[in-house]
Amino acid sequence: MNNRIRELRARLDLSQLELAQRVGVRRETIVFLEKGKYNPSLRLAHDIARTFALPIEEVFCFDDGSRP
Repeated sequence: MNNRIRELRARLDLSQLELAQRVGVRRETIVFLEKGKYNPSLRLAHDIARTFALPIEEVFCFDDGSRP
């Protein structure tokens, strides 16, 4: 799953720690999300998207490899 978390954090001038605190997770969770090594729960994806005031699909993109 791809995401735009790093880009969106930069737009709001948020550190990984600040975003983690806003959504109630550890900073390491944000690190793993940004590296694509962790897929968030629906609740966490919702909370992150809400922090950026965007729909989930504008923050996260499921890449199944079947689309060109």
